[in-house]
Amino acid sequence: MKKGFTLIEMLIVITIIALLASLILVGMGGARAKARDARRIADLHNVMNALELYYAKNGIYPVGTYNSSASWDTFRTVLTTAVIGVNQVPKDPLNDATRYYRYGGTTTDYVLGALLEQSDVALNDDIDATVNSIACADPVYCITP
Repeated sequence: MKKGFTLIEMLIVITIIALLASLILVGMGGARAKARDARRIADLHNVMNALELYYAKNGIYPVGTYNSSASWDTFRTVLTTAVIGVNQVPKDPLNDATRYYRYGGTTTDYVLGALLEQSDVALNDDIDATVNSIACADPVYCITP
């Protein structure tokens, strides 16, 4: 007699492994979304620091509304070419038609925003009104200076 596994036994083991792998991946989806939200909040605070450098150099904040993925690229260029020591400005981790960073500013004030994927305690302390043409109602996380 030859020793080894039958085809049926191999298929059963592969099916069990595939089932367990899919359950783990589904369970990790929420953790990845939460990690992206944490990055969004940190990114906005980093951009806030860059804006304070811009203000210290120019005496005003950048004026305008950047409320789409394409216009955020324009805003990034404004900050990186301002000679304030900022070489990179972050993009949203997903950066698609609905997930992008937002900026609305006047010479003396601004608002930064990002659409979060999950409910977060940070939404309890943010702005929930429309500021400088940026709608900040939850689940959009918005901050101002």
